[in-house]
Amino acid sequence: MNSVSVNKFRDNLKSFVDLSYNEHQPIKVTRRNANDFVVISAQDYEREQETLYVLQNNSLMQQISSSLNTHVNNQGYKPNIKEMNEITGL
Repeated sequence: MNSVSVNKFRDNLKSFVDLSYNEHQPIKVTRRNANDFVVISAQDYEREQETLYVLQNNSLMQQISSSLNTHVNNQGYKPNIKEMNEITGL
């Protein structure tokens, strides 16, 4: 994570916001006598919130684990050629 002083951040606000948005990298803004803060794009924030939701949901984590096991053991669902053509749009 990039780190920048609040003064430098304020002086170059647009470029830092663009960097955070375009590079999908959070920027830590440091302040001398106050708490630091992080700048992150709304899209990245929403993605992080979705990830936290899944990780905190035991039912979803069990489904993911079960799906991974069937995949690793080559026991998962295998679509036929017609279904594959529908899926891929061929």
